[in-house]
Amino acid sequence: MMPLALVSPGSRVKLVSVNGGQGICARLAALGLLPGTEVEVLSRAPGGPFILEVKGSRLMLGRGMAQKIVVS
Repeated sequence: MMPLALVSPGSRVKLVSVNGGQGICARLAALGLLPGTEVEVLSRAPGGPFILEVKGSRLMLGRGMAQKIVVS
């Protein structure tokens, strides 16, 4: 298990948990990022945002948020 922030572009991973408070958990759940969800990292800019594919949709997350998401 590792933070989403360390996943290389092109990799598919499964969300395990979120290390954050209710606010971040609710926001990620609203975006469809729940435990068990498969995610593909499409790109990540050095020091910048991540672009993910989740259930056929593309999402952009900041690096700080990606650091709080644990994947396997």
